[in-house]
This record gives sequence, structure tokens and C-alpha cells, in this order.
Amino acid sequence: MSDVLLAVGTRKGLFLARSSGAGSFDVEPIQFSTVAVHSVAIDARGERPRLLAGIEYGHFGPSVMYSDDLGKSWKEAEKPPIAFPESTGATLEKVWQLLPSPSEPDVVWAGVEPGALFRSEDGGITYSLVEGLWEHPHRAQWQPGGGGLCLHTILAHPTDPKVMGVAISSGGFYRTSDGGQSWEAANQGIRAPFLPEGQQYPEFGQCVHKVSLHPARPERLFLQHHFGVYRSDDFGGSWTDIGSSLPSDFGFPVVVHPGRPDTLYVLPLHADMDRTPVGHRYRVFRSDDAGATWQSHGEGLPQVPVYASVLRDAMTATALDGGRAGVFFGTRDGSVYGSHDDGETWAAVADHLPDVLTVRAAVL
Repeated sequence: MSDVLLAVGTRKGLFLARSSGAGSFDVEPIQFSTVAVHSVAIDARGERPRLLAGIEYGHFGPSVMYSDDLGKSWKEAEKPPIAFPESTGATLEKVWQLLPSPSEPDVVWAGVEPGALFRSEDGGITYSLVEGLWEHPHRAQWQPGGGGLCLHTILAHPTDPKVMGVAISSGGFYRTSDGGQSWEAANQGIRAPFLPEGQQYPEFGQCVHKVSLHPARPERLFLQHHFGVYRSDDFGGSWTDIGSSLPSDFGFPVVVHPGRPDTLYVLPLHADMDRTPVGHRYRVFRSDDAGATWQSHGEGLPQVPVYASVLRDAMTATALDGGRAGVFFGTRDGSVYGSHDDGETWAAVADHLPDVLTVRAAVL
């Protein structure tokens, strides 16, 4: 059985959980108690893993903390690790995403609110603004989604550091092929039904909830939209609807199996105005053919009615022994569930936590 480390960021603190055999987990005492943890990352690229946490200290503001001893102690840069240049007139509100680069050893990316991308070259200790995206001419027309004007998804190409994609709510999906100097909107085929007839396929302004890729096939993307589930086979050049056979195509997370590029997971909610699990049961829908067909998996999940949703970063997957995926998700009523068999069966990892905002997993 693979030893898994889970990092669970909640509205009121961070929880680390370690597998203890037979798929069960030991949950460590709370860290950053009463502090919102909007993003976490487990950076396993170096000789020892580094944990990163994007926290929000209330009236003290947001910051990024890091730990090189698996959470026994935490450090923070001497100056604010992420800060907008004074010339922008902007103030950092939240750190929504932290992503260690798969192709550059010391680079870590951060997505923040208000919709911006930052780059670190010292392993996530300090960051600088990616000005090419900040200065994009569409910026003035981006509108915040329900969670704010957040850059919540960063897709870094596994081998080419010049190629990246980001998703902004509600700006849409943008991509670069020159390392972030210039960016183009890449939303062709994504429908925005809230717009007037004849204007429902805009160049930008789509409310993207999450985007995922598999490093073995980085040109293929999977996207959970506010109104649909989509696939792109050309890194966002065009998108195809793959959600029509789901019981609902509204939801937040979309996760790709770490070993199988055609396998992905979503967790549908009833609708925009009813953000509860379909049928009031937690059911993870898996596709093994890139979205052509879907199967429901819920064995081991609660059989009583449930009403809490799962947020965009509160679902994750990591590679286990034998090519299997460990799949994990947390709910807004503080429960965390995990599967060690590709999502076929599930078991509780933790209960009675605060509102789960983000979940990340790694085998160490």
C-alpha cells in the first residue's frame, strides 16, 4: 500500500493526513487554526518535499507559508511574498493556486485574486508579477465570478516551460506559448447561455470552474464550466461538449487520472441555483474514454441524503502502486473521502472539519 500524504486546506486551518495502512488515514492536529487556507501544494521535486500554503490572515491579509519538514514548522519570506507593484494600484486579496513547475526545478506559479499570475524562482518563497497577463487588453472587461475575480487554475506544460494555460473566473481560459510575455483567449466552442441569443460564444468572459490535463498528453484539456463539461484536443484552440450524458453538467472540480490520460472524474451538482449533489448523494462520475461515456461510482460514500457541495480545488488524484489512482475529495460540511482503486470504492478519511477549500495528495 502506497504511503499517501494529504493536505487539506479549510476555512479555518490546515490538516495533514497520512495513510496508515489498509487505506486508512491518521489526521494530524490542526495547523494555522482559524486561518483560511485557500491553496496548498506538495512540492516533491527536490531531495526533501516542500509544503506550500496560501493563507488568509483576516485583516492581516494573505500570504504564502512554506515548510521543509512536512509541516512540523513553517516559514514566511521576510517581506510579503506576493505583492502587486505599486504602479498597478492593485492589492492582493487571496492566493487561489500554487503550482510547482514540472519543467523548471525552482519555479513555482501562483494564481491570485484579483486575476493575476505570479512566478517564483526560489521554490515558492518570493514571487513576481507576470506582467504580460496583467497588461492584457481584455483585463478591463473581466468580471468577477461568485468567488471573486480569481485566477484559480494554472496548467504548466510538462516539458516546455514556454507553454502554459490559466483559467480566470469569469475571464475564461487563456494560453501562452512564449513564457507569459503574450497571452490569447482560448474559449472557442464554450457556450455562455446567460448571454443574449447570437452572443453565446464570446471570445472571452466564460465562467470556467476548473481545467485539468495529463502530462503524457498535454495538448488534451478537460474543463468544467459553469454550464458544461468540455474537452480540447489542441490546448484550448477549440472545445467540444462532453457533458451531455451526465445527470448534470454543473459542478466545480475536474480531475484527470494520474496514469491514464483518457480517464477523468467530475462530481456533478444539481444546478447553478441548487448547488447540492445530484440526487443528494455523493457520486463521482468517471469517464474512461475522454468523456464519451460516464459511469457513476459511490460505493462506500454516505447513503443518507447529503447537501454540501465540493469546490473546484477540493478534489485531487495521485499515482499509487500498480498504476492505480488515489482519488480524494472534501466537502463544504467538512468531510473528506478517498479511494485507492481508481474511484471504484470509497472510504471516509476525516469528518467534522471546517469547510474544505482545497485538497492535495502525494506519495512520499
